[in-house]
Amino acid sequence: MPSLEALAALWRHAGLPAAALSRVELPGADPVLPSSFAVGSAAQAGIAAAALAAAELWRLRTGRTQRVRVDARAAAIEFRSERYLRIAGAPPPDVWDTIAGAYRCGDGRWVRLHTNFPHHRAGVLALLDCAYEREVVARALEGWQAEAFEAAAAERGLVVAALRSFADWDAHPQGQALASLPPVTIERIGEAPPEPFAPAERPLGGVRVLDLTRVIAGPVCGRTLAVHGADVLLVTAPHLPQVEAGVIDSGRGKLSAWLDLREPAPRGTLAGLLRDADVFVQGYRPGGLSDKGFGPQEAARLRPGIVCVSLSAYGHAGPWAGRRGFDSLVQTASGFNAAEADAAGAEAPRPLPAQALDHASGYLLAFGAMAALHRRATEGGSWHVRVSLAGTGRWLRGLGRVPGGLACPDPGSDDVHDRLEEVASGFGPLLTVRHAAELSETPPRWARPSVPLGTHPALWP
Repeated sequence: MPSLEALAALWRHAGLPAAALSRVELPGADPVLPSSFAVGSAAQAGIAAAALAAAELWRLRTGRTQRVRVDARAAAIEFRSERYLRIAGAPPPDVWDTIAGAYRCGDGRWVRLHTNFPHHRAGVLALLDCAYEREVVARALEGWQAEAFEAAAAERGLVVAALRSFADWDAHPQGQALASLPPVTIERIGEAPPEPFAPAERPLGGVRVLDLTRVIAGPVCGRTLAVHGADVLLVTAPHLPQVEAGVIDSGRGKLSAWLDLREPAPRGTLAGLLRDADVFVQGYRPGGLSDKGFGPQEAARLRPGIVCVSLSAYGHAGPWAGRRGFDSLVQTASGFNAAEADAAGAEAPRPLPAQALDHASGYLLAFGAMAALHRRATEGGSWHVRVSLAGTGRWLRGLGRVPGGLACPDPGSDDVHDRLEEVASGFGPLLTVRHAAELSETPPRWARPSVPLGTHPALWP
């Protein structure tokens, strides 16, 4: 499916004005990364959806239209922005733990372990009752069947996925639960008067975004809203594990504050911030924030007119709705690793050439947030936007396959210098990927540098 067709389908589903589609240009085509999937089209359509939504909000503010352009190669490079990050000339530390990855079990099937966070690693080692060594873990898994280990890990709140084909996933109850859901769900959850946009210099000028996300997908949503002018306040806590490269790469444009929501006083501070917010983005496990009084319905009561934006791994419906997960695991569980391996003639599972489900979900979240802000401005209401990594995977599948795509050269750091920029930050000088979208009147830019977590007070500017 061409990128413009994919963009148009997202746009129509969100109920946005069709005339805007005549003002977008999407040059280039797959393959732009080595994959049998249309990763470039997903990058191009996802980034363009967010950029065109920003342009539409600008039209609501000013009455003026503008052109939007997203090149396929530039979009694909941005889908791997964390790979190209350089901190004072050096790459960030490797994010992958030594025992993370794919293993063959005793039934001949594969599982993938995600052990980058210490508590997940400790839980897997306890379940296997083995030492922290890759060879020892491999021997221990020979005593398990893949799906039995996946289920036992899930019961303990760990993050493991058994390898499935697309046919297996489509027959699975969770795959079936996702089959009827769109990639972005936008639902009215409360009544509130319309909130037209006040004059501002940028599409999201004056829009306040609370960002309670980690790793890639949710942080990319906040980074995208910031690039169009929103005031984004990242809220996390010192006890929560983080991925340094993600913090630095996706922290561009954001303020950053500590709030430990296990304590009553910080929860009161968050409630105060929420009452003055426009968008509330969260990537906690499903139900995690509801337990603390900050689910979508609670947020809409605190702040009528709020746009709540929720990210999940496997979707908000079905037996796995509450299951934790990461991009690499969803790729494994939902068929991508098996299909890519088949296309390559490989025996072992083969991942996509980017954390494509993460990045695409981030831009779809930002697009949904802006579509909901458009609806709030024109018809009022409180809104809930939902995206899942597995739902995004289903959307990527729908874009079709790329014959010969695996033969595409894999661009290294030396191949993407034209897409990089050097900026100052709280971590030292950074070499980072520029945003791929071009807007003719309001060029995207990050007004704030990346900073260490907790740099700012928990206050709106």
